[in-house]
Amino acid sequence: MALHILIDGYNLIRQSPALSAKEYISTQEGRDALLELLAQYKKIKSHKITVVFDAAYGNSFAENKTRERGITIIFSRKGELADDVIKRIAAKERERAIVVTSDQDIVSFALRYGAATIDSREFEARLSMASYAAVKGDDAQGEERGWSKTTKKKGPARRPPKHRRKSRQKIGKL
Repeated sequence: MALHILIDGYNLIRQSPALSAKEYISTQEGRDALLELLAQYKKIKSHKITVVFDAAYGNSFAENKTRERGITIIFSRKGELADDVIKRIAAKERERAIVVTSDQDIVSFALRYGAATIDSREFEARLSMASYAAVKGDDAQGEERGWSKTTKKKGPARRPPKHRRKSRQKIGKL
């Protein structure tokens, strides 16, 4: 199953100290910095990535959709929020979608439709970890794999619900 990463663009930029500093200079520079990070990530992981930005106060009555470096970029149409676009795509993609946002309204909507969610700051950490692994030339997450010596037993009472296990499994692929 191919994953589709849906990103609330301005939410991720404003949650990240590095990206928000670039956005402080200019909004376009903040978007470009985010797209550069995502392009590097896309080289490592070949997931489908869509970034949605607000253009609710723009002039266009149609949704503006472009593709740059393998990443789909969507600007919402006039009068529509990026949240609505993300919800629409998450409802369509369902289990294939991973929604990146810190907005709890979008998170609860996505979970209702079976999509996994990840907080913007956590996703930024995964972005930097993936780029570090690419520069280093090996898998930086290698210590998480394999058998670990432990006597702690996990039985059904400690097992998370099925939807949470599936969500954790999808996020692990990031």
